Amino acid sequence: MSLIGKEVSEFKVHAFYKDEFSTVEKKDIMGKWSVFFFYPADFTFICPTELEDLQNQYSKFKDLGCEIYAVSTDSHFVHKAWKDASERIKKLEYPMLADPTHTLSYDFDVLIESDGQAERGTFVVNPEGKIVAYEVNAGNVGRNAEELLRKVQALQFVAEHGDEVCPAKWQPGSDTLKPSLDLVGIL
Repeated sequence: MSLIGKEVSEFKVHAFYKDEFSTVEKKDIMGKWSVFFFYPADFTFICPTELEDLQNQYSKFKDLGCEIYAVSTDSHFVHKAWKDASERIKKLEYPMLADPTHTLSYDFDVLIESDGQAERGTFVVNPEGKIVAYEVNAGNVGRNAEELLRKVQALQFVAEHGDEVCPAKWQPGSDTLKPSLDLVGIL
């Protein structure tokens, strides 16, 4: 079953953000674009490379009015310990959400119940709180923040220009397509 168009359920979770503990809840994501970036666990191998890659693009996401939320089933205390111990994670400027009760992992349908960990799931949520794009990768394959940024740019473009669509490999400023009424049913 597709999650496209699914509204994110009410939630309130602990977070580690700007070297402090805080909470993030559904009302915090409303009215802006968000990326929920699920990863299996802190103190692992692929995860810090992905989170660092996201950090390297973070200012571009912020320029788009898009917040990044890194999410694992670890506690906010473990997030702090990881940031204190890892040179890569020390660089992070975006919130790390703690999901030890699996509230978010269940809602976004990425929980590996036998492990109590989340799959590598990436979800773009629009300002109305609805999922507009997502992908879930096998645990042994890292993701690309530049491609994620391009997807957010394309999603924002089509949200603003509802009569145009973005073809494969579309980049901001590139040509778009205007589907004709004869082809609408084929899309």
